Amino acid sequence: MSLATLTTGISTMLQKLSEMFSAQRAPAGYRPGVTLEYLRRNLAREGFTSTGPATAVLILEEADLQIDIVERTESQLLMHLVMTQFMIRVPASEEGNARFELHHGGSIRRTGLKCRQRAGDPALAARLQARLEEDQALHQSLMVLDFKTLQIDLDGPQWQVRVEHMGGSEVVNRMPAFRRYIALSGEQRQELLNVLVGFQRVLSGL
Repeated sequence: MSLATLTTGISTMLQKLSEMFSAQRAPAGYRPGVTLEYLRRNLAREGFTSTGPATAVLILEEADLQIDIVERTESQLLMHLVMTQFMIRVPASEEGNARFELHHGGSIRRTGLKCRQRAGDPALAARLQARLEEDQALHQSLMVLDFKTLQIDLDGPQWQVRVEHMGGSEVVNRMPAFRRYIALSGEQRQELLNVLVGFQRVLSGL
């Protein structure tokens, strides 16, 4: 066997192993779109439209805002989770690239908001932090919102905000077999929308 053939064989095997254990691989029992249908009923708002097997869009006409929603799976031992991720896009005043993660401060009680920069100009982080502190309505909604992850990206000419909530998700267990949708409460539904509209307001022109 030649070295080239051996190298090709190893490369192919590694590629197959990578695909097998990839986080993008759909878990057994995953039913695309089922969690989004639960979410549609849960939100109980007009303007919710399916755009694909595991994607949807929600139009907030009162705020002239489009919210893209996508299912994201997370495999665990004998179960998997299906989360729904909410994303908005806002035009930026200047092109660039940056990434921030927002989370609550405090180990037991929420004491504030922490903005962690993952990439980009540090001066931009200071401006973003100042905007978040100045907008009291957004700050108040963020303190109440039970979000799991909140990521803010500057991607070229636009800002992208992705929010993953504790609710609006589904737990699927294999042994014993059961499925459970974790609903967004009435308060959390409203605060989630308030946060997305608030980021549209804060990031416009930043």
